[in-house]
Amino acid sequence: MNYVKIITNGLIKENPVFVLTLGMCPTLATTTSAINGMSMGLATMAVLICTNTVISCIKNITPDKVRIPVFIVVIAAFVTILQMFMAAYAPDSINKSLGIFIPLIVVNCIVLGRAESFACKKTPIQSLFDGLGIGLGFTMALTVLGAARELLGAGSIFDIELLPETTNILLFVLPPGAFITLGYLVAIFNKIRPE
Repeated sequence: MNYVKIITNGLIKENPVFVLTLGMCPTLATTTSAINGMSMGLATMAVLICTNTVISCIKNITPDKVRIPVFIVVIAAFVTILQMFMAAYAPDSINKSLGIFIPLIVVNCIVLGRAESFACKKTPIQSLFDGLGIGLGFTMALTVLGAARELLGAGSIFDIELLPETTNILLFVLPPGAFITLGYLVAIFNKIRPE
């Protein structure tokens, strides 16, 4: 199987945010800035890659009756490791802003959906690349959404001041701004996306 095709599938054809509209809770809640969106995307991507690979390795020894609970335990284990890693090494501002959304990766439908639809049917290498592609698509979407909201609401991107304070529209860093910005970005993405 072509690994580049698997990765581009997650970026474009099955982009979790702009096409499948999955994982909306962290998408809307954590994207008040580009750095928050990128951090949440990278955290989810790390969990996706690890869980896809492990689930693909254990798929033949997992009974069908307990498949979903096993998937959730595997995902929870990697999320716990990620949470401890972030507590130890991530800047406090990132850790504080992502807060409860890191543990909620366990029940993120993107992660569980990829385990069910791809990892339990394909080889570990294919599953690793699927996790990478879907994770990159999720990270790209959250970073773009966070950058747009930060630019319109605070006049900066990655805390680099680009617009004067008089042009800031506070609405875009508030929850309604997340819905408005996401709606426009989904429309733009689907307009330019190849069929």
